Amino acid sequence: MREDRLIFRNEACLVINKSPGESSEFPLIEPAGGKFPAPVHRLDTPVSGCLLLAKTPGAAAFLNAAFSAREIKKRYWAIIEKPAGVPPPESGELIHWLRFDAAKNKSFAYNEDGRGRKKAILRYTIAGAGENYLFVEIDLVTGRHHQIRAQLAGAGLHIKGDLKYGAKRSEKGGGIRLHARSLDFPNPLQENERIEVKAPPPEMDALWTAFADTTTR
Repeated sequence: MREDRLIFRNEACLVINKSPGESSEFPLIEPAGGKFPAPVHRLDTPVSGCLLLAKTPGAAAFLNAAFSAREIKKRYWAIIEKPAGVPPPESGELIHWLRFDAAKNKSFAYNEDGRGRKKAILRYTIAGAGENYLFVEIDLVTGRHHQIRAQLAGAGLHIKGDLKYGAKRSEKGGGIRLHARSLDFPNPLQENERIEVKAPPPEMDALWTAFADTTTR
């Protein structure tokens, strides 16, 4: 792995900038032995950005517990196709119940609970807009399969390039315009200390540059 993709490293964990098209499941860094470093969460294959890996079993247990307790803050950047109708509010919270269809490898968003559904919550802010797209910052409250993609689609919003969830056309290279911008997590090595990292988008083209110009977060 190129050194410029390594965002953070200590004796317990590291954060890399995952490229679109890479799976979170295979070793992105050659392990020194055994199965570590190992991801403690996942990013969908077409999604880029901050991926946290544990370097030891103890760090993996610590970080998995932090995820379960919602002690890890995840922020995403998404470039959304402008909807044809009334634009969404500038900020808000989306609450859905998601059902995962394994045969389709897709999650479906519903407005009420039901069999096989899990509650999903995210908060968003529209940071800016271009001629055809909205630049949206997203804070995940829960972590579900394809959560951001499914919830936005359930609200009539589509991430650029995400054909699976209703986008008009694909992106070059098969990625989508969803980027894990930052992670804020407790340091496994130091009590009461937190680590905050940010990942630049995979390619600072005109759209990502326009997005970055709208926000300092």
